[in-house]
Amino acid sequence: MKPLAEGPPDPNVTIPLLCRSHELRSKIVSLQLLLSVLQGAGPVFRTHEMFVNAIKQYLCVALSKNGVSSVPEVFELSLAIFLTLLSHFKVHLKMQIEVFFREIFLTILETSTSSFEHKWMVIQTLTRICADAQCVVDIYVNYDCDLNAANIFERLVSDLSKIAQGRSGQELGMTPLQELSLRKKGLECLVSILKCMVEWSKDMYVNPNLQANLGQEHPSDSDGAELKLPEPLAGRRDSISSLDSTVSSSMALSQADHPEQYEVIKQQKDIIEHGIELFNKKPKRGIQYLQDQGMLGSAAEDIAQFLHQEERLDTTQVGEFLGENIKFNIEAMYCYVDQLDFCGRDFVSALRAFLEGFRLPGEAQKIDRLMEKFAARYLECNQGQILFASADTAYVLAYSIIMLTTDLHSPQVKNKMTKEQYIKMNRGINDSKDLPEEYLSAIYNEIAGKKIAMKESKEFSITPKSTKQSVASEKQRRLLYNVEMEQMAKTAKALMEAVSHAQAPFFSATHLEHVRPMFKLAWTPLLAAFSVGLQDCDDPEVASLCLEGIRCAIRIASIFNMQLERDAYVQALARFTLLTASSSITEMKQKNIDTIKTLITVAHTDGNYLGNSWHEILRCISQLELAQLIGTGVKTRYISGVVRDKEAGIRGLPSGTEEFMPLGLGNLVGSQDKRQMAHIQESVGETSSQSVVVAVDRIFTGSTRLDGNAIVDFVRWLCAVSMDELASAHQARMFSLQKIVEISYYNMNRIRLQWSRIWQVIGDHFNKVGCNPNEDVAIFAVDSLRQLSMKFLEKGELANFRFQKDFLRPFEHIMKKNRSPTIRDMVIRCVAQMVNSQAANIRSGWKNIFSVFHQAASDHDETIVELAFQTTGHIVLNTFQDHFAAAIDSFQDAVKCLSEFVCNAAFPDTSMEAIRLIRHCAKYVSERPQALREYTSDDMNVAPGDRVWVRGWFPILFELSCIINRCKLDVRTRGLTVMFEIMKSYGLTFEKHWWHDLFRIVFRIFDNMKLPEQQTEKTEWMTTTCNHALYAICDVFTQFYEPLSEILLADIFTQLQWCVRQDNEQLARSGTNCLENLVILNGEKFSPEVWNITCSCMLEIFQNTSPHALLTWRPAGQDDETADGKHFEADFDSVSQSSYDRALSERGHSQMSSDDTWKGKSNARVSDQKLFAGLLIKCVVQLELIQTIDNIVFYPATSKKEDAENMAAAQRDALEESEAEGDEAGSEQGMYRHMTSAHLFKLLDCLLESHTFAKDFNSNNEQRTALWRAGFKGKSKPNLLKQETSSLACSLRILFRMYSDLQLQASWPDIQTRLLLVCSEALAYFISLTSESHREAWNSLLMLLLTRTLRLPDDKFKPHASCYYPHLCEMMQFDLIPELRAVLRRFFLRIGSVFHIAAMVAARTPTS
Repeated sequence: MKPLAEGPPDPNVTIPLLCRSHELRSKIVSLQLLLSVLQGAGPVFRTHEMFVNAIKQYLCVALSKNGVSSVPEVFELSLAIFLTLLSHFKVHLKMQIEVFFREIFLTILETSTSSFEHKWMVIQTLTRICADAQCVVDIYVNYDCDLNAANIFERLVSDLSKIAQGRSGQELGMTPLQELSLRKKGLECLVSILKCMVEWSKDMYVNPNLQANLGQEHPSDSDGAELKLPEPLAGRRDSISSLDSTVSSSMALSQADHPEQYEVIKQQKDIIEHGIELFNKKPKRGIQYLQDQGMLGSAAEDIAQFLHQEERLDTTQVGEFLGENIKFNIEAMYCYVDQLDFCGRDFVSALRAFLEGFRLPGEAQKIDRLMEKFAARYLECNQGQILFASADTAYVLAYSIIMLTTDLHSPQVKNKMTKEQYIKMNRGINDSKDLPEEYLSAIYNEIAGKKIAMKESKEFSITPKSTKQSVASEKQRRLLYNVEMEQMAKTAKALMEAVSHAQAPFFSATHLEHVRPMFKLAWTPLLAAFSVGLQDCDDPEVASLCLEGIRCAIRIASIFNMQLERDAYVQALARFTLLTASSSITEMKQKNIDTIKTLITVAHTDGNYLGNSWHEILRCISQLELAQLIGTGVKTRYISGVVRDKEAGIRGLPSGTEEFMPLGLGNLVGSQDKRQMAHIQESVGETSSQSVVVAVDRIFTGSTRLDGNAIVDFVRWLCAVSMDELASAHQARMFSLQKIVEISYYNMNRIRLQWSRIWQVIGDHFNKVGCNPNEDVAIFAVDSLRQLSMKFLEKGELANFRFQKDFLRPFEHIMKKNRSPTIRDMVIRCVAQMVNSQAANIRSGWKNIFSVFHQAASDHDETIVELAFQTTGHIVLNTFQDHFAAAIDSFQDAVKCLSEFVCNAAFPDTSMEAIRLIRHCAKYVSERPQALREYTSDDMNVAPGDRVWVRGWFPILFELSCIINRCKLDVRTRGLTVMFEIMKSYGLTFEKHWWHDLFRIVFRIFDNMKLPEQQTEKTEWMTTTCNHALYAICDVFTQFYEPLSEILLADIFTQLQWCVRQDNEQLARSGTNCLENLVILNGEKFSPEVWNITCSCMLEIFQNTSPHALLTWRPAGQDDETADGKHFEADFDSVSQSSYDRALSERGHSQMSSDDTWKGKSNARVSDQKLFAGLLIKCVVQLELIQTIDNIVFYPATSKKEDAENMAAAQRDALEESEAEGDEAGSEQGMYRHMTSAHLFKLLDCLLESHTFAKDFNSNNEQRTALWRAGFKGKSKPNLLKQETSSLACSLRILFRMYSDLQLQASWPDIQTRLLLVCSEALAYFISLTSESHREAWNSLLMLLLTRTLRLPDDKFKPHASCYYPHLCEMMQFDLIPELRAVLRRFFLRIGSVFHIAAMVAARTPTS
C-alpha cells in the first residue's frame, strides 16, 4: 500500500478524462479501490493494530497530499475516503482527523481564494458529518475539550455561520446563484448540527401535548393540526448509512462519561487561549492573566517552559519579552536558555535551535543580552570543546553569524559580504587569537546556503486568510489558489508524518449534558446566521432552514434552562414576525407569515420551558389579533401611529391617536388610498388563515397541559400583555383579557396547589383591571370575575380551606379602590347573584362577600346601600337559617358588616333595620351553640367551651358597643337597648369570664377618651347614653347577681364613682340613684365583705364630692369689684346654669336658699364660674347621697313621710299613739337588718362629716358674702341648710334605730354616748343661731329629735332628758311653730313624770 503518486496536479482540470495522463487515471483508480476496501472493512480490519498503523503511516499521509488536489475527482474521492475513516476508524485516528479538519477542510472554507467547487465539495462532506449526532458530539468532546487540540467544533460552526450569512462575498468569482446554494448548504449544516443536539438530548424533553395535567388520559390526536413540528431527525442514520459509528461507540462503552470533567478542561482551554491572545498583544498582561487564573506558575522556570511549549505564542512578542531589561524578564530568559540542550551540537546548529522559538528583537542591547546567555549556555553544555578559549569567543561569533544572516539574506542589503570579509571581521576574537579559517569558511557556506529562521509553526494555516485584496482575474485567482494548495499540502503532510506514530485516545461521548456547553459555544454564530438569513434573503428555502434552526435552538436552550440564549432566539423570532412595535406590517411577506407560524409552534411544543420568553410570544399573538382585524377589514381605528398633516389633524381620528404605534401603519390612515389598504389586507390576510387562528387558539386551550411552573409564567406574561393592551392611549383592547378568562376556565380543574399560584397572578390582574378608569374594561372584568366565580363556587370547598377566600378577593379590592358608582353597583349585583345561586357551596368565600357589603355599607349612594343591605338581610334571615355551620367562620364579618350599615348616618331606616338583624344574629348563637363549639379553624387555641363566646356573642356585643360609640342619639339608644336586652335574654348561658370581657366593652361607654370632644355633645352623651347605660348595667347586675357579684361589683362601684365625679348633674344624680337601687335590690344577698366595699364606696363618694372649695375659695385680689375692664363677660356654659335650676328640684329644693337662678356679674372670671358650676353639682350630689343613705337604710320609709307624720301627730297631740305602730313598721324595713354596727357607724361618719361641713359653711358669714359677691348666689347669700339638716336627721334616725335594736344591746352604752353627744351639739348649735330663716329650717329636725327621744322607754329617756334639759329651756325663748311647742310641752311633762317632780312642777326647776 505504497503512497500515492505525488506528481504535480494538472491545473487544466477541464480536459476530458480520456485524454488525462495515465498517472492521474491510476491515482483515481487507486483512490476508488482504497475507498471500497475501507467501506467494506470488517471488525478485524477496523481494530487490528497492523491495519490501523498502515492507515496512519501511509494512507493518512497520502490523503493529506491528495486532499488538496485541484482535480475535482481526486479531491472528491479523498473526501469520501476521509468520511469513511471518520466513520470506521476515528477511535484510532484522533490526531489525523484533527489535521484534516484544521489544515484542509476549514482552511478551504476560510480561504478567500479557494474555488467554489472545492468549497462546495467540502461543505457537501460536512453536511454528512453534521448529520450524525454521535460524530458532532465526539468532535466537540475530543478536540474542543482537549487542551492540546484545536477548537474544531467552534471553528466549524463559526465558518459555516459566515458562509450561511453570505460573507464569502463576490470576490470569489461566484455567481449569485452559486453563492445562494452555498449559503443554503451552510445553513443546512448548521441546522443539522442543531438537530443533532436536539436528537442527542431528546430524553430530557417533555412534550406538553403528550401529558395531561388535568387528568385527560388520552390527549387528542388532532393536536397536531396544521403546524405540527416534525419530529427532529426522524431516523438519524437513514440519511447517512456511511457514518455508522457503532464500532466506535461499542469500544468506548467501557469508559465512563463525565461531562463535568470536560467542561473544566474546556474552561481551562478558554482561559489559556485568552491568555495567549493577551500575550500576543502585550506579553506581560497575558502572563499576569494566566497566573491570576492559576494556569501558570509564578516562577521564572514555569514561564520559560510555557514559552517553549506553547506554539501559538507570537514569536516577535516572545523575543521582545525575553529581551526586556527587567530583572524578572532576564531571569525568565536565563531559564529559557537553560532549558535548551546544546550538548554535542556544532555551534551553528545550536544557534539555529536557539533562534527557532522566537524572533530576535531589533534592539542591539536586547540581542546582546540574548547572545551573551546563549554563548554561556553553549560552553556549559560543551565543556569538552577546545575550539573556543572562552565564552567571549562564542558570544562574538554568535553575534557575527546573526549579522552575516541579515547581510546575505536581506533584500534591503545590496552589497553582500564576501567570505574573505567575513573571516577578516572575526580576526582576534579567540582570546586575541584567530579561529581556524576553514571553520569560519564552513560557517559562511552554511549560512549562505540556508538562512537562520524560525521553525514553521503549526499555526501557519491560521494566518489571516481573507486578505481582501481583489484578485485581478479568475486566472490569477487560480494561480494564487494553487500556490496556497501546495503550501497546505506541504503543511498537512508534515503534520501527518509527525503524528503518524503518535497515540492519542479518542473518547466516544454518551452523556446528554455535553449539549449544554456545545450550545453555549455555538449559539451566537448560529443566531447571527439565522437572523441574517431571515433578514436579507427572501428565498423560501433559506427562510425555512433559518426558522427550523431557530426552533431547534429554542428547544435546546429550553431543555437546558439557558434563559439568556432562549430569550435571544425567541426575540429574534418575534422580531421577524413584523408584529412588534418597531416594524411595519405593510412589508409582511411569506417568510414573516412562516415566522409567525413557527413562533406559534414553539409556544405549542416548548411551552413548559419558555419562562420569560412567553412575554415576546404573547405580545406577538396580541399584535397578531390586531393584524387580523386589519386584514379582515375591521375598522381602521385600530391602525394608529398616524403622521399628521402639517396644517390640520387627520380627519376622523381624535388627537392623541399618534401615541401608540402598534403595527407601524403610520402613513396609511385618514385619507389613505384604497388600493394601498387592499394591498395591506392582502399581505396581512394570510395571518387570518384558518390554520393560524386554530393554532393560536390551541396555545390557550393547550395551557391545561403546561406544567405547574410553566402555567404560572404563561399567566404572568399574559397578564402583562393584557396590561399593555389596556394601557394603550389610543384604543384599549381586551383580547388578552378575554384569553385570561378563557384559560382560567380551562385550568380551573388543576390541583389546588397549582391553581392557587395561577390565581395569585390572575386575581392581582383583575384587581388592577377592575379599577381601570375605562368603564367598559372594568365592567368586562367584573362580569368575567362573576362567571369565573360561579364556576369556581360550583366545586364547593371543604372545611378550613381558604381557596374561595383567595378567589373572591378581587371583588373586595375593586369595591375598595374603584369609586365609580356603576362598577360598585355591578360588583354588588354580581355578589348578590352568587349568594342567591351558590349559597350552599360558599364556605370561606363568605368573608369576601361580607367585606364587599361592608364597603358598600358606608357608601352615600342609596341604590348601592339598599341593594347591599337587601342581600345582607337575605343572608342573615334565610341563608344563615340553612347554612349557619358553613358561615361560622364569617359570622363576625356578617355582624361587622351589619354594624357598618347601622353607622351609615345617611339612611336611618336601614340603621334601625340592621340593628334588628344583629338582634336576629343573637338568636342563631343562642339556638345553635353546638355548631359554634364544634367549629374548628384558625382559633385552635380557643377552648371549645369558649368558642360560642369568641365566635358568637362577643362579636355581636362588641359591634353593638361600637354602634353606641359611633352613632347618633336615636340609633345608639336603640343599640344600647338591644345590647342589654341580649344580655338579659341570654345572660343565663354566659360564663363568668365572659361577663368579665363583656363589661370591659360596656364600660367603654363611660371612657373619657372616647367621649365626644365638643362640650354640648359630651353633655348630651352623658345625660342620655351614659345615664341609660348606668341603669341598664344595674338591672343586669341585679338579674345576674350570683355570677356577677364576685367579678363585677368593684368595677360597677368604680363606674358609679366616675359618674358622680363628672360635671354633669343628671349623671351624678343617676349615679347615686343607681347606687341606691343596686343596694336596695341586692343588699339582702350582700356578704359582710360586700357591705364593706359598699360602705367604703359611699365614703369615697362623700369625700370626693365634698365642696371644700366653698370654704377655701378667695377672690383674686381685693380690687375685683372695680376692675371692670379687666374681665370679660361671664360665659360659663349653660349646663352649669341649668344644673343649678335642677338643683332646686324635688330632692334638694331648699339647698341654695332661693329658687332664683344665679347669673355671673360681668366682672366674674370664667374660671370662677366653671368652679362654681362644679361646686353646685357637688352640693347636689352631697344631698343626693344623704338621701341615698337614708333610703338604703330605711327604705321604703322615707324621711319626708316621717317628718309629715311627726307634724301631724304633734298637731293631734297624739305622739304616744303613733309610737307603737312607728316602731313596728320600721323594724323590718330597709337594709338596716343586713348591716352590722360597723357598717352603720361608717355611714354615720359620712353623714356627720357632711353635717359638720355644712355647719361650718353656714356659720362662715364672711365667706358666704364673698361668694355671693363673686356671683355665687341667688337673691340671698349661698348656704347649705338642706345639707346641714338632712345629714343630721339621717344620722339621728340611724342612731335611734340602733338604740332601740335589741340585737345591739351590748353596744347600747356606746350608741347612747354617741347619740347624747350628737343631739346636745345639735341643740346647742340651734340655740346659737341668729337668723330666723335658719332656725325655721331646723323645725322638722327638732321635731324628729324630740319625738324620737319621747318614744324612748323611761330608763333610756332619763339620761337624754337630763342632757337636753338646759338647751330645751333656752329654746323656749324663740318664737317656735305651734307643733314644736306642742312637742316641747309633752317633753317637759314627760320629764316631770319620769323624774317624779310633777307635783311640784310650779315651785322648782328640775336639775339636769
